[in-house]
Amino acid sequence: MSLPSLFLRIQDPTLKDAIASCQELNKFRLHNTDAADGWIEDFLQLKPEVAIVEVAHFTSADYQRLSNIEDIYDMDLIIISSGAPNENLDKLMNLGAIFHYRKPVDIAILTDTLSEVSQYYQQKQDQGRKVSTSDLDQFGLLVGSSSPMHQLYRMIRRVAKTEANVLIVGESGSGKELVAQTIHLASDRKQQPFIAINCGAISPELVDSELFGHEKGAFTGANKTHQGVFKQAEGGTLFLDEITEMPIEHQVKLLRVLETGEYRPVGSNTVHIANTRIIAATNRDPKVAIEEQFLREDLFFRLSHFPLTIPPLRDRGGDIVGLAKHFIAHRNANEAKTKTILDSAIQKIAVHDWPGNVRELKHTIERAFILADDTIRDEHLIFDTPPLETGTSIEDLVPAGVSLEELEKAAILNTLEENQGNKTESAQELGISVKTLYNKLEKYQDE
Repeated sequence: MSLPSLFLRIQDPTLKDAIASCQELNKFRLHNTDAADGWIEDFLQLKPEVAIVEVAHFTSADYQRLSNIEDIYDMDLIIISSGAPNENLDKLMNLGAIFHYRKPVDIAILTDTLSEVSQYYQQKQDQGRKVSTSDLDQFGLLVGSSSPMHQLYRMIRRVAKTEANVLIVGESGSGKELVAQTIHLASDRKQQPFIAINCGAISPELVDSELFGHEKGAFTGANKTHQGVFKQAEGGTLFLDEITEMPIEHQVKLLRVLETGEYRPVGSNTVHIANTRIIAATNRDPKVAIEEQFLREDLFFRLSHFPLTIPPLRDRGGDIVGLAKHFIAHRNANEAKTKTILDSAIQKIAVHDWPGNVRELKHTIERAFILADDTIRDEHLIFDTPPLETGTSIEDLVPAGVSLEELEKAAILNTLEENQGNKTESAQELGISVKTLYNKLEKYQDE
């Protein structure tokens, strides 16, 4: 444990000896000075957590210099004087910045003060340690100790060593890409590329080119040869995120590769063998997606040799608080000053339902960490999706007579603002394709 620093400046020999015999000094890093004048310079340079200073005179200039120190309220500054009235000491004491002890000093009281201060810093460090480490289990890139996560780990271990195609189903923000990466890292293909592509972000006109590549001059704008993701992921793993957002008329092209194991770049006569492991993901229920024609049934069967379902964060019990502390610990590791979190804030995190899952939790912790000085408090927790008051429903919050177009526009613009303009994340949270989102935004610009 790092000991708090103690700045000591005592000129009275008797008092100095009495303080030196105090065992509580062993709980501090001691910095002694005998300077008759200029102790404030030494004090300013050190900026100790605790200071005991004997002063014969305390001037207006001394008061100004000390009162201008921003950190003085975080220190325990004990000034010992002769007891003669001193308006400058009184002003400093009235600021709440110091303890003012008058001679003769009761060493027992001083010892008790140092003991309380030492305990405070001990507790502060102990509290800091609570969020300086993670107590969650980890498998690959996944973190969690709950039963649903351990079940997921077992399933990943079993499928990773095979060549089976995997379909990952999970809500937005639940960590589908992390699951895909973990499968890749646990497989025999781990030394080869892992390539991820968001199917909802592909322009319909460029599906063939993005998947299979193209030759120079194959179409207008094809100024150079382009390698598609199947070629980029050769020997490794291709992750097709949000597969249900690929237009259904284009899904047949992907199906053909999965059936034949071959593909041909646009404008080329050369047939390539698709040597890549396919992992796909969706935030939709596959059966519903098939019924609503977001997913071809034959493609579903090709992709789902081994289906995996990621548990939503609300079903992961103690992982919620554990992940919050995990994220804080990682921020603390990169900061000069450790930040702690109040029990009441922990409780607030624990009872939130986290519809945005791990992504929402991480965003919330990131914001709280920025807002907090030393301790994360309840007011620092700003959720992406604030919990409704008891008895309140979404229907209760929407005023009558508002058009569906207005509601849709508000939902889209607010989601974009929350995601700092990230259209892919916004589309995922809204349950629409990136192309649909672009079309909506173009419409709003024309209004």
